Amino acid sequence: MTTTTPPVTLDDVRDAAARLEGVVHRTPVLRSRTLNALVGAEVHLKCENFQRVGAFKFRGAYHAASRLTPEQRARGIAAYSSGNHAQAVALAARELGSTAVIVMPEDAPPSKRNATAGYGAEIVTYDRYTGDRVALAEALAAERGLSLIPPYDHPDVMAGQGTAALELLEETGELDALLVPVGGGGLIAGSATAAKGIHAGIRVIGVEPEAGDDTKRSLEAGHRVGIPVPRTIADGQALHIPGELTFSVNRRLVDAIALVTDDEIRAAMRFAFERLKIALEPSGASPLAALLSGRAGPLPRRIGLILSGGNIDAERFARLCGPDA
Repeated sequence: MTTTTPPVTLDDVRDAAARLEGVVHRTPVLRSRTLNALVGAEVHLKCENFQRVGAFKFRGAYHAASRLTPEQRARGIAAYSSGNHAQAVALAARELGSTAVIVMPEDAPPSKRNATAGYGAEIVTYDRYTGDRVALAEALAAERGLSLIPPYDHPDVMAGQGTAALELLEETGELDALLVPVGGGGLIAGSATAAKGIHAGIRVIGVEPEAGDDTKRSLEAGHRVGIPVPRTIADGQALHIPGELTFSVNRRLVDAIALVTDDEIRAAMRFAFERLKIALEPSGASPLAALLSGRAGPLPRRIGLILSGGNIDAERFARLCGPDA
């Protein structure tokens, strides 16, 4: 009988936490009596919207970049991303004395594109509905001799992302359930690895936009299933197929996937802004949307949510959540 070593382990997440200490923010865990009363549970919100670059992505990007050799960092780093990983790699490269070239979709939110450029990265654009960002980035990296750091399908990235859940559980103690947004699957893979490594009985629930249910379909099928690139306000979750490595983790550790509509995400963003006094981007609000809408199913007593990011400018927030939205 043979066993396959998982691409990321609890020890990997703990090693990443040690490497990231003093570099990433230990983001706050918020609690709200109003929210608890609404859902009938004790809710703990891990606010990665307060992370550097405004999202959890800096954890994985910096961890992966820091593990490159000095020679690799000297040649530079490549990445592909709709925005948050782009900013994270750009900042990580700058912090480590390297350079970054980022492949971004033409319709990436201007705030994310401007922030990426502001950290000093070169940006190469493509059409997300017709172009193959992975092929473009791989060709670019090969041509220029760059080290490619993908947004989720990489052991060092997954380990870094898992430090968000590790911090949450260190602060809250044992939780009954953990709700995590799902795009390519890196955050939930690292988080589930940390959470189930510490508390085996915790229920890990991923949250996807209804229009982009590739992970839900894949888990139900038992193999990766591709869908057309979804059209959803949750741009960070607008992916057509789960990552290969992330899916190998998530099929073992994720208990369920909840789907939320764009309108439910908007409602969660409004609630977070008006009642919690925090700004969330659509992807970051999706776990809260699942909780408020009841789509997460029957709720246990103590729940953790990872609110993955808050990179949204005032104009887009008003357009999505204003009275005319």
